Amino acid sequence: MKFFQIIACAITCLIVAWPCVGLADEYELAGLWYQAPENWTYQGQVNLAAAGLKPVARVELTGGHFWQQADFEIKTAGRYVLDFKNTSTIGYFRHIILDAQRHPVTDVQGGIQSREINPFFLRHGREAELPAGHYLLMTELNSPFFLGAPQPYLNTLDAYRQAIKPGNALTLLCLGMFLGLMIYYAALAIVCWSLSSAMYATFIFGNLLYNSMALLVFPELFGMHWIYLVSVPILFSNCAYILFVMALLKIRHDAYPRLHTAGTVLLALLGGLIVLAAVMPNWSLEIDRYGVGLFLTYGLVAGIVRSREGSVIAQLYLGAIGTFFVLGITSISIDSLSFYTLYIEHMGLFSVSVEVMLLALVLTHQFTLLYREKERAIQRMEQSAQIARTDALTGLPNRVALDLALESLPPNGSLTFIDMDGLKYYNDRFGHERGDELLCVFARHLSKRLDVRAQAYRLGGDEFAITCEQGDVLWVEGMLMQAVEDMRASGFESAGASSGSVHVHENPGKKELKHMADSRMYENKRLRKRSRNEGQEKNQF
Repeated sequence: MKFFQIIACAITCLIVAWPCVGLADEYELAGLWYQAPENWTYQGQVNLAAAGLKPVARVELTGGHFWQQADFEIKTAGRYVLDFKNTSTIGYFRHIILDAQRHPVTDVQGGIQSREINPFFLRHGREAELPAGHYLLMTELNSPFFLGAPQPYLNTLDAYRQAIKPGNALTLLCLGMFLGLMIYYAALAIVCWSLSSAMYATFIFGNLLYNSMALLVFPELFGMHWIYLVSVPILFSNCAYILFVMALLKIRHDAYPRLHTAGTVLLALLGGLIVLAAVMPNWSLEIDRYGVGLFLTYGLVAGIVRSREGSVIAQLYLGAIGTFFVLGITSISIDSLSFYTLYIEHMGLFSVSVEVMLLALVLTHQFTLLYREKERAIQRMEQSAQIARTDALTGLPNRVALDLALESLPPNGSLTFIDMDGLKYYNDRFGHERGDELLCVFARHLSKRLDVRAQAYRLGGDEFAITCEQGDVLWVEGMLMQAVEDMRASGFESAGASSGSVHVHENPGKKELKHMADSRMYENKRLRKRSRNEGQEKNQF
């Protein structure tokens, strides 16, 4: 949890520092707001109250047609920029500047729904050359909704160019992160068939569309001007987040009936809000706010409940959703800011970006746990396979391992079968413990002699085998004889061994190869026995 505390402190510092971004040359052009009929057109009036427009205290966030009339003074002639503080979600705007004689000096327009080219990247700023003097600003706004209350302000050109850089950098950085993580989670959802990854990719995609349109990326880069991309994607991403939380925290009806029921009810409620937004599109952005508040609350409650049960994933998620809750609730509950070139949209973008980053760490931890579990399972399987291929008494590979080795033995390789002499003698006379000791001593000396050039196997009882990739049968049989001598020198003078060898190219079939080696071994065993008997008969005479 310390990591999340550090992140939270860093976020707090950034939030505190936000108002300091920019230069001190901006000043707000405060004036009176009026609401106009939808089809009302400006015809050079200099007194909007006399023109019959309705005075209002502020711009309604549910949209409409508004005009503002504001007087201001320019003390130093130069190039200035007119822009809006608080929000960039503006369908259409128009600025008309009249001089002291009420002659038009500037008449510019723009907005998300406008085809006008923005002179400043990702901004609604419009330039004006203004001599010193008194002026009257007439500002028109016409939009289906607003995220915040747009308020015109003025800044010098040079100061404005510097002031907008942090916000633009934040926009591009966060949207790039959204795009990369969305592709990653979408691919993960397809490969792993993961509901949580699929829903989180959907959540990120909705926020990518919303922020790209609200912060003018789509209008600037792709000529897209459908302003409802600001509100519609969030309606669905809110639903996706509820499903993501339920999948991530494993909230099933049989295990967590209350949380599962609450999630289901919220999904139904959010579905109803989608229908309501379709009927009342100018309320769609406000409906988004309620949806965000609902899923944030649900995520926080679910995280607390599951964390109290000791779930590590839930505890990490709680750190992420806790930070997101504070930032998100702040972003959706305000409609004006004390600073200029960072918008409410930037705050929302920043809060989601922090949550996406922290959630990426949570999911990375989850995948790490899955990876470790998989590695442990593989290790257990390998250990089981090793046990299945190893002779428990001698530690040599067993018959199963020999069959596997024969499949990859090259054509010039060789197989040698060995049958020990004397095992029954030691078992009957000294007990099976002595017989087991004989097998272990022989296996140890044989492995030591063969080293890495060949591999010894115990097939069972007193039967052994040797594979040699080089097929050097004479060397193998020589090492076998030395191992027998070593064994006899270790106290097993009555023991011995008979062997039979075959090259792979003589008969590449595994079964036939073993049969040939076995036949030759027993033939050599009979010859040794006959030779030994003949020697004993000669000694009797």
